[in-house]
Amino acid sequence: MGRSSTYSVDDDKFDPSTSCKARASQLRTHFKKMINVGRFIRGMKIDNAIAYLEQVLEKERAIPFKQHRAGCGRHAQAKIISAPGDQVGWPVKSVKFMLDLLANLRANAESKDLDIDNLYIRHVQVNQAIKMRRRTFRAHGRIGPYMRNPCHVELVAAVKGEPVEKEKRPEPLLTRKRMAQLRRAKVPIGGGVDE
Repeated sequence: MGRSSTYSVDDDKFDPSTSCKARASQLRTHFKKMINVGRFIRGMKIDNAIAYLEQVLEKERAIPFKQHRAGCGRHAQAKIISAPGDQVGWPVKSVKFMLDLLANLRANAESKDLDIDNLYIRHVQVNQAIKMRRRTFRAHGRIGPYMRNPCHVELVAAVKGEPVEKEKRPEPLLTRKRMAQLRRAKVPIGGGVDE
């Protein structure tokens, strides 16, 4: 029997004492829209993400559509966030679900006594859920699919670690071929005899 709540990231990736999680299953909002919302807020602070998504609800800011963007319109708000192809949208339903998840994530951080100002959204995963099937009636007595595409979402917020300095690489050993290339590179252009 598995655990009731299984995340795709293990505890060894994010320290449980400095991170918090939130997840939701079978959200009745479009998977393709939610994946763009999740991709955009990854890396933000929790409060900044909440503030931005509230502006999206008021149509003051927009979500860039980088994936699943066929048929997506273009708008001047895309220039503010450098969206590729100026393709943005205002997925209201997906944003409302994400705001609820962020509120849950914030509450989980407060219950663990974590510093909310220092928490960043480090992991966002949106998965397709089982499609909900209905049917629509077509011409000539045919029946077509009329599907709903729900999704599962999981978030992990964690404290950003200290930056690690890059290790200096040792000088590579010179091969005979590389030494010959370096000798040839020192020959001046034009050649000739000095007088």
